[in-house]
Amino acid sequence: MDAIQYVGTGAGILTACSMVPQLVKIVKEKKAEEVSLLMIIVLLAGLSLWVVYGIMKDDWPIIITNCFSVMVNLLLLFFRVKYKDN
Repeated sequence: MDAIQYVGTGAGILTACSMVPQLVKIVKEKKAEEVSLLMIIVLLAGLSLWVVYGIMKDDWPIIITNCFSVMVNLLLLFFRVKYKDN
């Protein structure tokens, strides 16, 4: 792996982990009305396209980090719907 791949992988990992603190906060507080439903949906669409792009380019760092991001954001969506009125 060359320097470009390390930078890309690092960026992907940091981006993929960016919503984890929000998810932890929602689970702990059982409140999610502040989280924008539209933002989650748009982000999921974009992340899903990144996964498709990674598959088309056979680029595993893009596929893995964006699949993780999709899972985190699907959990956010689930808890946003579950705790919307708390």
